[in-house]
Amino acid sequence: MRPSNFGPLDLSDYEISPEHGFLPQDPLGDPPDFPTLNELGRELPKLLSARTVRRFIDEQRQLLPSIPSTWRTEVYRAAMRILSFAGHAYIWEVPDQPAAKLPPQLAKPWHEIAQRLGRPPVLSYASYALDNWRRLDKTKPIQLDNIVLLQNFLGGLDEEWFVVVHIQIEREAGPGLAGLLRAMKGAAGNKEEEVLLGLKSLASAQTAMRNSLLRMKERCDPYVYYNRVRPYIHGWKNSPSLPNGLDYEGVESYAGQLQQFRGETGAQSTIVPCLDAGLGVAHAPDPLTLYLQEMRDYMPPRHRAFLETLEKATDDHGRSLLAGYVRDRKVRTPDLWTAYCVCVDLLAQFREIHIGYADSYIHRQHQSHASNPTAVGTGGTPFMQYLQKHLDETKQALIE
Repeated sequence: MRPSNFGPLDLSDYEISPEHGFLPQDPLGDPPDFPTLNELGRELPKLLSARTVRRFIDEQRQLLPSIPSTWRTEVYRAAMRILSFAGHAYIWEVPDQPAAKLPPQLAKPWHEIAQRLGRPPVLSYASYALDNWRRLDKTKPIQLDNIVLLQNFLGGLDEEWFVVVHIQIEREAGPGLAGLLRAMKGAAGNKEEEVLLGLKSLASAQTAMRNSLLRMKERCDPYVYYNRVRPYIHGWKNSPSLPNGLDYEGVESYAGQLQQFRGETGAQSTIVPCLDAGLGVAHAPDPLTLYLQEMRDYMPPRHRAFLETLEKATDDHGRSLLAGYVRDRKVRTPDLWTAYCVCVDLLAQFREIHIGYADSYIHRQHQSHASNPTAVGTGGTPFMQYLQKHLDETKQALIE
């Protein structure tokens, strides 16, 4: 019997596709008719290298003219990408001497466009990865040898590779999300074959995602990441260098109050929370679960809505729809349980690889100043012990 809280779903309603997941279709490069903003985006790596970002922005009367409500969504996203990189470059130009105030010619358009996109005015994963790539050859697919970034901080191989690996994983997640949805719909309609086929599609996608994540160290060195990539993606919440937050000068709705926003982090990707929700992997409350809940505010609204829809999918007993369905048939249809366990195990493997990277790329590095701490992630929260706890809870789903 179909649970009343799980109706028909269509990925396209949530800005998701089975081909490229949460990625948009070929993000817009330079937003049209904004020469100053586009110049800032193009020159940002050189300005940041010369430590003249602040001077360049301070000398501008405006970065954007009025922002019409008639812009296409991709124009807002392109402008948001450049403003977000520029904002962080302005603040962290000298990493151990961050700026505590943004000038109005940057703060006001950044805030206004962020409001239209339903996200805070800070660099989030959506601008850093989802909306920040182009294909070298548009006749070829989104893959590691055919994608580059539209916007960088300093540039260079390590920064480029760090982000494009995330983009590749996002693309590979597309068929997996479609498979997960197929399995859940199959469970809702009591169609065992659909559940099995959906789980197998999910496992295939997860395998590709895991293999892409394993390639991170090929071209992104931990030392270079920590010292040349990471300093610019920190936020200003729980920040030892900006303990009171940031002043967005000229933003009327803030009324002069300092704002605190988390830094960019892969925890703002919607993939893993969707896998947890769909597979019924539960996490007992801890500081990381609270932080991850907060990270949803930084996701594109439609992606967040999709995740919330998956979380509400329960059976008549209030259990996770898919996990409950498979467990009930553990003896009668062992192939279903085996396929489900493969997916959960692949999720655990993904988490385990991530823990290893958090250790080598951050935790083991030498901290030279307070603005780039080794004990907390770029989102501003302690991570090592809670990452391990979430891994253990993922594995627990295989034996319950």
